[in-house]
Amino acid sequence: MLDKAFLVLDAVAESPASLADLVERTALPRATAHRLAVALETHRLLSRDGDGRFVLGGRLRELADVAGDPLVDAAGPILARLRDDTGESAQLYVRDGSERVAVAIAERAAGLRTTVLLGSRLPLTAGSGAQVLVAWAGEPDRTQLLAAAGFSARALGEVRKRGWADSVGEREVGVASVSAPVIGPDGALVGAISISGPIDRLGRSPGRTHGDQVVRAAQQLRDVLAQRH
Repeated sequence: MLDKAFLVLDAVAESPASLADLVERTALPRATAHRLAVALETHRLLSRDGDGRFVLGGRLRELADVAGDPLVDAAGPILARLRDDTGESAQLYVRDGSERVAVAIAERAAGLRTTVLLGSRLPLTAGSGAQVLVAWAGEPDRTQLLAAAGFSARALGEVRKRGWADSVGEREVGVASVSAPVIGPDGALVGAISISGPIDRLGRSPGRTHGDQVVRAAQQLRDVLAQRH
């Protein structure tokens, strides 16, 4: 039963989910999915949004705060500064297999914005964050990931040269983003720092405007991690 509960949590981490969504994503019987979701909601591991869909609950953040994560702790203030400097929502993604997970976020407080929920899981097939995580992946991992991606090896070569990636409507219609790699003290890729927002505000070449700012934020995070290493 614990395994099934984690199926439900993983399904909700992907994006807010109705009961029908849970059944589709987990392949669990409707009654089982409902029973588990309600039980997780009782323990505040899940909650509901304004539309009644299941979302990750506050208890998960509380448990994470108790456990502590040096990467997330270091990223918080840096993402907040990046958000304030660019006026756009900022995220830190780490790779988990063929997906990227938002492990830290700093949301734009007001106005039109794109919302990436903490814990969201996105495929490594599209978006600037995916480009960065695949571009700095080792071989033959990169080749395998590219087989399903919407970008090419040549495009990733350009990303590595510039030090940042951008995307316009690549993962989601109307959304643009810019990302840069975070390299750890050992020289290995740690994750990708990103900003995202509506194309109407970021424009068709968001990297030209914000690429340097995102790269600086990634370097700041690298420096903090090196100091704590």
